Amino acid sequence: MNQAGSPGAVRSAADDSPLLSATNPNVPNPARVYDALLGGKDNFAADRAVAAKLAAAKPAVRHNVRANRAFLGRVVRYLAAEAGIRQFLDLGTGLPSLDNTHEVAQRVALKSRVVYVDNDPIVIAHARAMLISSPEGATAYLNADIRDPESILEQAAETIDLDRPVAVILLGVLYMIPDADRPYDKVARYLDAVAPGSHLAISHPASDIDAEAAARAARQYDASFPTTQTNRSWAEVARFFDGLELLEPGVVQLNKWRPDVGDVDPGVEISSWAGLGRKR
Repeated sequence: MNQAGSPGAVRSAADDSPLLSATNPNVPNPARVYDALLGGKDNFAADRAVAAKLAAAKPAVRHNVRANRAFLGRVVRYLAAEAGIRQFLDLGTGLPSLDNTHEVAQRVALKSRVVYVDNDPIVIAHARAMLISSPEGATAYLNADIRDPESILEQAAETIDLDRPVAVILLGVLYMIPDADRPYDKVARYLDAVAPGSHLAISHPASDIDAEAAARAARQYDASFPTTQTNRSWAEVARFFDGLELLEPGVVQLNKWRPDVGDVDPGVEISSWAGLGRKR
């Protein structure tokens, strides 16, 4: 393993060249819009304007993003504390916020190793500046498209050992991959590459909960960004876990997956599905 995989090391495959054009404050950015919906500070007026339009189209959207962030904390805590996972591949990580994957994992096990992946130069720039590993563990950052598993797996192997269990995390990101880009095949490729005992965590906007508002929000998203949003049904999200042992309580609404006190009320209707599966 090279220097990138040494304890406490930070590796980035990011190319800073597109950063200036990508940080135009007058052009909304999906990661910054998500940050605005969370109530974060890393956003501009253009991002907040899109966030407001999404909230108008789907009034529960702020509950959704809060529930998604809380799910990340719960699932990583379970993986580190109960499942004994020490390696995490966080695909489509988004802007740093409170309780990022490595922070949650390393509170449980200081030697946890995390590879963050995103293809947004804004995200990579923030991650490099803010997400610092414990000296005992490792945190790496890859500037890559999650639709390119071969490249990501090759680079991730410099920091994590694919012959040992890995948590593959895909929270709030698969909706950006349309069916034409074969998202099921991409997820299957990641799972093929990791060892038995690895886990897959997914959250995904639902097409079959509050369907009218979900469709309105998807149209607003498509009008705001060059990418499109593909919401999926319970059955379509559950299909990502084919061949895995699906852990209780199965594929459920985000806020109903092993909720903690203080999380979004399980009685609130959250239009996103979530689940955790284990590779036998």
